[in-house]
Amino acid sequence: MHQISIDLCENIMEQNMELARKNAERLKQHSIRSYDLFGPVGSGKTKLIETMSDILKGENIRCGVIAGDVAGDADYQRFRSRGLPVINLNTGKECHLDAHLAQHALEKMELDDIDVLFIENVGNIICPADFPLGTDRRILVLSVTEGDDMVKKHPMVFHCVDVVVVNKVDLAEIMEVDPKSIVQDVKEVNPSAVSVMTDAKKESGVRELMKVIGLL
Repeated sequence: MHQISIDLCENIMEQNMELARKNAERLKQHSIRSYDLFGPVGSGKTKLIETMSDILKGENIRCGVIAGDVAGDADYQRFRSRGLPVINLNTGKECHLDAHLAQHALEKMELDDIDVLFIENVGNIICPADFPLGTDRRILVLSVTEGDDMVKKHPMVFHCVDVVVVNKVDLAEIMEVDPKSIVQDVKEVNPSAVSVMTDAKKESGVRELMKVIGLL
């Protein structure tokens, strides 16, 4: 019985990887740079995307968003109010987006009108890690409000990301958290990942992040 479960899981992963490759090809055909942002609820993913989109708009770079949530459309409405092309994705009981859902969202978007696509994954630090969507970069967003032991508690998650954002650093002193210790933990777990400290509300560190991921 255990073997059957393992085989089923491996098959699901393989199917997701194949669809992710197709998504990547589709995005490349339209010359779209794409980014999958995932992390816990409240880490600041939405605000980070809003801030980056505003900066890019000033550079005449067109952004689009896929907003993923278990339910509701609060983030979708926030993006829409800024005039961004956006698709809302509700997963129901699922704790992550997958390449199949992303594929359907791409089918609904006018890809020729987008230069950069941000995919805001469901608020979860663990589940999205196993399901690449076909984006150019995977960005894990953390917040100092979650404490300084997130990397130690979930080390395997950090192996699949290109960039780690330590957000809300303006609250670090209040939370008695040292952001540099989080960055050090990331280096120990995944030396190839780049860490950037940000305060998305004040745009602190956001341009540095955008340079790291090739947007500036």
